Amino acid sequence: MTRRVVITADDLGRDGGTSEVIAALVAEGHVSATTLICVAPAAEQAAKQVGVLPRLHVTLTSEGGLPRWRPLARTASLADQDGTLSDDPMVLGARGESADVIREADAQLGWMRDHGVPPQAADSHAGTLYGLHGRSWLAEALQWCARNGLAFRLPRDAEPYIGGPLPPALASAHEQAVALADSLGVAIPQTIATNRRTAQDLGSYEQLREDYLRRLAALPEGVSELFLHPGPDGVVRVWEARMLRDPVWHRALEREGVEVVGGWWGTMEDKSS
Repeated sequence: MTRRVVITADDLGRDGGTSEVIAALVAEGHVSATTLICVAPAAEQAAKQVGVLPRLHVTLTSEGGLPRWRPLARTASLADQDGTLSDDPMVLGARGESADVIREADAQLGWMRDHGVPPQAADSHAGTLYGLHGRSWLAEALQWCARNGLAFRLPRDAEPYIGGPLPPALASAHEQAVALADSLGVAIPQTIATNRRTAQDLGSYEQLREDYLRRLAALPEGVSELFLHPGPDGVVRVWEARMLRDPVWHRALEREGVEVVGGWWGTMEDKSS
């Protein structure tokens, strides 16, 4: 067994600038996967310009600082009075109904298939499906993935993402979710990792890079995923785009002997970096 990693640029379609950065990183071979926000107005153009098949970034909330997005389905419990998705994940966690969540996931999956970019896997924008902001729809999401033949971003080992041992209640819920994924035949990565700190917390670009180098060195055997949010604005997004091009990062990938692949499902052997 060898160590493999999917290097994912999340949030394709978020806005035109972000999509351009991600498309360039894909073309340059610095990322091997991306995820599409298909409720965003820039999604259709983004899907055409990127050089890999995007995954579905199931999006149930808007994002602060951007014009609010609208759901693709009639999902009353997901939308505010003006028909837009709230930009507060806690609001979604308090009022979202399972039927509406799955109805919207169906609509977003249908959008991608109708636009000629049928995804092989899905994950959750802002972690809303995982219950990070209130109610969890993880079991429903896994069952939905099984019905639609999709892999899902759920770490078999969650400690590298959380940053340490899970609290007992969360550990139990995670164990049950992994068992459910296995019983349903939904492929999941060995582990996942990303930056969860602000620019103020990090203090410098070098600290962000050091954190990712540490995460890379700690990757276990099997296929894992590092997911980043590169873009042209926002300090951390700019830093992440810079790091993906950084020779120090690429030397570390070579030194660690980690193979970069396009997915954790099936027999993905496409080396993309």
